[in-house]
Amino acid sequence: MKIIDLYIIKKYLGTFGFMLGLLTIIVLVIDVQAKAPRIESNGFTVNEFLINFYPYWIINLIITFMSILVFISVIFFTSRIANNTEIVAIISSGASFHRFARPYLITSGFIAIVALLLNHFVLPLANIKKNELEPYTYSALNRDEFTGSSEVSTQLSKTEYIFLKSYNKKEKRGSGFIYQKFDKNRRLIYQLNANDFYWENKKNHFVLNNYLEKTINKDDTEKLGNGNTMNKGFGHPPEELFPDVLLGQNKTTPELIRFIDREKEKGNANLNNYLNELYQRTSMPVSVIILTFLGLSLSSQKKRGGLGLNLAIGIALAFVFVFSFEVLKVVSANKTLTPLFAMWLPNLVFGPVALYLYFKRANQ
Repeated sequence: MKIIDLYIIKKYLGTFGFMLGLLTIIVLVIDVQAKAPRIESNGFTVNEFLINFYPYWIINLIITFMSILVFISVIFFTSRIANNTEIVAIISSGASFHRFARPYLITSGFIAIVALLLNHFVLPLANIKKNELEPYTYSALNRDEFTGSSEVSTQLSKTEYIFLKSYNKKEKRGSGFIYQKFDKNRRLIYQLNANDFYWENKKNHFVLNNYLEKTINKDDTEKLGNGNTMNKGFGHPPEELFPDVLLGQNKTTPELIRFIDREKEKGNANLNNYLNELYQRTSMPVSVIILTFLGLSLSSQKKRGGLGLNLAIGIALAFVFVFSFEVLKVVSANKTLTPLFAMWLPNLVFGPVALYLYFKRANQ
């Protein structure tokens, strides 16, 4: 059986590698052709993006579609060896279906562990590079969300707030700065206004221009102060003070957990996008094992329609699986479902189905 194990593992990894390369080339060509006009209209060249953007984008693509690739790969090569009656010969020689399935478990477990490590530690580093340039592939309206100026507000703690009339995330500067601090009874005790401001990267603080500060005493008297410039730090860089939806993608899992805990301490309740990112990093690799056994169960028996029918069923189920993740992200972001439940729901649905079909096939 060791020879057969190696044979199946080589078939699994070989087919998976082929599918991976094929998908990467096809999607890369289509994406470059579609985005080239936007890239060039923003002052970049396609060659610059091929060097500085697409290598990191491909890593993200591979991780995102790894479950689909695994599922289709298993169905493809298993259907072929089933149609060649190789599975019948292996089981007829005295091996049980469970023993036949062992190399599938070993290989899918190996891929899942690799995907787990990539998701938690490598992909965020690639996303930092990818997300620097990705806004320049968007339409003008969507690009302004990341590179233009907009009104921003944030909660520093349960008693501290910042309001910005206009802030440019790319340039890290803006106007209409207001910082407010309240006491435990929600009474305003300090307010700082500035006409404009910018982030001093080397010194890790904001520089406020033309500021006015007001301190409110316990007897409701006020102490006023003003000046031309003030240096003010809030303990974190602008990316974390005024986070966007891409911030969670850029952090390794330990960093993301610390960020979420810090935001909870501040009283921020809008964390579902970041929690979705956190929980999906584990649930997607686990789905590799689930979809491997689902694919094995669906394609390990010779049937009318052969490879074509199995692939059609596999592709349909794979896209339902991945599409369900995207739908559940939106549902969770709207707080209809908890992020933990939403990101594990596809596995909770497909897992029992895969288990049922596997034991049904093993008992035939």
